[in-house]
Amino acid sequence: MSTSVDIKKGYLDIHPDPSLDLFEEIKKLKKEKNAVLLAHYYQDADIQDIADYIGDSLGLAQKAEKTEADIIVFAGVHFMAETAKILNPHKKVLLPDLNAGCSLADSCPPEEFAKFKAQHPDHVVISYINCTAGIKALSDIICTSTNAEHIVRSVPADKKIIFAPDKNLGRYIIKKTGRDMVLWNGSCMVHEIFSLEKIRSLKAKHPEAKFIAHPECEEPVLALADFIGSTTALLNYTIRDTAKAYIVATETGILHQMEKASPDKTFIPAPPETNCACNDCPHMKLNTLEKLYVCLKYEAPEIILPDDLAAKSLIPIKRMLELSAGLSG
Repeated sequence: MSTSVDIKKGYLDIHPDPSLDLFEEIKKLKKEKNAVLLAHYYQDADIQDIADYIGDSLGLAQKAEKTEADIIVFAGVHFMAETAKILNPHKKVLLPDLNAGCSLADSCPPEEFAKFKAQHPDHVVISYINCTAGIKALSDIICTSTNAEHIVRSVPADKKIIFAPDKNLGRYIIKKTGRDMVLWNGSCMVHEIFSLEKIRSLKAKHPEAKFIAHPECEEPVLALADFIGSTTALLNYTIRDTAKAYIVATETGILHQMEKASPDKTFIPAPPETNCACNDCPHMKLNTLEKLYVCLKYEAPEIILPDDLAAKSLIPIKRMLELSAGLSG
């Protein structure tokens, strides 16, 4: 079953009957079509609750590689669905809204990066998974925030490294490993707009709360953190740690899982420099339960990649998965 996507809107402009129980309908469609729903931690709570697997970029890539489903519905952003398609070239991969992009991925155009890479011909290219298939095809190894330090340490000390596209994660890994890497000047809009002043005020207001942050945050924010880690690492830290309150500097979607795992604890979103009280990724939040239902019912929008691009992109992703076999995401 298929229908056409509204090119201007980037999704199927179909409105389901409001009387439908979308949770039940999505469950039925998944079973009928042998479909699996993979969702990132930054999705809305409703989508997280209906997903077959919730995770960060590493965990989602690992699940996508191993799935036996015929259809993969990716509740996340475009580069994540692309990664699933690269790993499953013969499966149908769907994304509820094609406009669910990524400011970090957009900050590194393949044409410009190819020129940058050419200026450093003797360097190994390690690219953060938050990039387009075009950047992956120009890379030697892909990494995630979970395994970035591990991946960098796996490169022989006499080899020079380009790290792209996130400069903040790159600087953090340089500090952790001591490697002198060449950094591409890219960043994530969500993790760059946390307000240092407001975080300090929150810490003063909640002295019992620990401040935890994602390594995509800027260095002054990370300097305040009691713990720095990937989305999964932040979640696991709040589960095992003894504190009763946390100020969390990453996209607010993760708070849903933190609250479910530790209902007796308090989680406070770190505020951005805007007038908002919390920091949402506008791209992640483009996916809705309604779009997810319509996407699965009509099997569109579908992620399509040229065969040669998919083949080139697969090589560095496979290297990452091989090097990360013992790691969980």
